[in-house]
This record gives sequence, C-alpha cells and structure tokens, in this order.
Amino acid sequence: MTTQTIDVPSGVAPGVAQNNLFFAWFAGSLASCGAVTFTNPVEVVKTRLQLQGELAKATPGVERAYHNVAQAFWAIGKNEGLWGLQKGLGPGYMYQIMLNGTRLGFYEPVKNALYTGVTGSTSRGQAPIMALNVAAGGLCGVAGAALGSPFFLVKTRMQSASKFAAVGHQHNYTSSIDGLRRIWQAGGIRGLYRGMDAAMMRAGAGSAVQLATYDHFKSYISRTLAHRGLTDNSVYTHFLASMGTGFFVCLAMNPFDVVSTRMYNQKTVNGQGALYRNPFQCFYKTVASEGVLSLYKGFLAHYLRLGPHTILMFVFVEQIKALGAQYF
Repeated sequence: MTTQTIDVPSGVAPGVAQNNLFFAWFAGSLASCGAVTFTNPVEVVKTRLQLQGELAKATPGVERAYHNVAQAFWAIGKNEGLWGLQKGLGPGYMYQIMLNGTRLGFYEPVKNALYTGVTGSTSRGQAPIMALNVAAGGLCGVAGAALGSPFFLVKTRMQSASKFAAVGHQHNYTSSIDGLRRIWQAGGIRGLYRGMDAAMMRAGAGSAVQLATYDHFKSYISRTLAHRGLTDNSVYTHFLASMGTGFFVCLAMNPFDVVSTRMYNQKTVNGQGALYRNPFQCFYKTVASEGVLSLYKGFLAHYLRLGPHTILMFVFVEQIKALGAQYF
C-alpha cells in the first residue's frame, strides 16, 4: 500500500517548526479555519435542531420545521440559499482562531510540562500517558473557549436566525460587527462573555477527549501498521486517527453542546438570561422538560460536522507542520 508522506530533509531537525509556539498557533488556526469552511453548513443545521422545541414537551401531531439532518439542510438551502447555510462563518473563523489556535498551539508545551512534572522528561519518545494527555487537552480547550467565547456567542445567534422557520430567540444581527456592537451596548464585557462557563465546559470535555484520543489513535496506528506504510507522518494515519477521534468527542461533548447553544442563544432581560441562570440550571430544565435524550439533540448533525471537521483539521495541521519542518 502506497501512502503519501512529507519527509523532513536531512540536516533539518524534526520538530523545529512544530516546537515554535507561534508556528504551532498559526498551524492550528489555519487548519481549523480551512476545516470550518467546509463544515459550517452542518453547524447551522445542528444549531437549529438543538434549539427546536426548547423547553417544550414533545406533543404528538405538532409539526416541526426541521425533521432530520437531510431535511433541515434542504429546507435551509431552499429557503435561505447558500448564504443561509454559511450563516455565522465570519465569527466562526474568529472562534476557530481563538479556540484551536490556542489549544493546538499550546497543547504540546502544556503536555510536555505535565510529562516533565510527572515523569521527569518530556513526552517525546515515551509511550502516551492518557491521563496526562486528557489533562493537557482539557486545559488548552478551556483556555481557548474563554478567549473565543464572544465570537461563539455571535455565531450561535446568527446561525439560529431565520425568517422562514425561526427556532429559539431571534436576535437578527445584520453582521458580526453589528452583533458584537449590540451585545456590548446592552451588557458591556459581561454581555460579551455571557455563556462562557457553558462554552468552557463544552470545550474542556471535547478537547480532553479529542486531543488525547487523537494522540492515542495516531500512536497506535503508526506503531502497529508502520509495515503497511502507515507511519507517523502519513496522511492515511492522520485520517484514520481523526475518524476514531471524532466519534468519541461527539459522545462526550453533545450534552455540553446543547447546553452551550441554548445558553448563548437565550434572550437577556435586565442583564440576565431569560431562561437559564447558569449551565447547571440549563441541564436541569432541559432534561425536566424534554427528557434525557434531549441532551443528544442534533447528535447526527454534530457528528457529521465534528467528524469531517476533526479529519480536515488534523490532516491540515499535520501537513502544515510537516511543511514547516521541511522549509523552516
């Protein structure tokens, strides 16, 4: 089996570019922006499915605008056009830079610091220690989510807006700048960071699983299938590791994703959320009104977004890092 690899030329130490913090941040930002360009339409579908029927008990015979992923995708495209499926892409780019630039850029330094503290040496050359990888991923994810929270807030509100089938509260921002300006005028810094606690829980859970399992899958595949050409820098290795990672991330993150979406999109009254005071109340009210399975609303859309996004992001970032090692 022939695989595509990018070799580091002799005389260039592997990892020179990767170990540069700015380059790692740049690689994570560029890779995630490339990935979200393709996956944002499914994010729009996921957001609307998660907001549909918010805090309402299922009533037989009540018609819903969105029945499943395929029908929702078709309905949005038909009634709102291509731009409707790409709503929130602008703040989505900014969120990806803040989230994934931070978590992918700082993951290796944080992981090495944890390995050094526990084992006395960095992670290079050691068998992966899952607990340390999970801790490093979680810490970087929480930090990235905190930085990117205002952009996720605007993105969610723009993606939920619809003139033909409104779900959740409609904020009707005309642009990212309009959204940020109106939020600032209504609530200042506190308004911009409303829902940050839910986003940190979401990103912490997702990042801990994503970065740790990707490391594990990649290491396992390259160790056991190297004789078939699936080496550490093979595109096929990155693809297979990403496929496995995306599924487990979705399982862990979907409940937090539902809560985060609802916390961000709710109407504010006198500086307070009209429906939920905090993520824990959102969890409780959602389950009490809609049942436990409501925490997995939009699961298929989430995986169809997260799976390809994970694959594209890690394949892109690995190739960018390989090119960096080759040319820098």
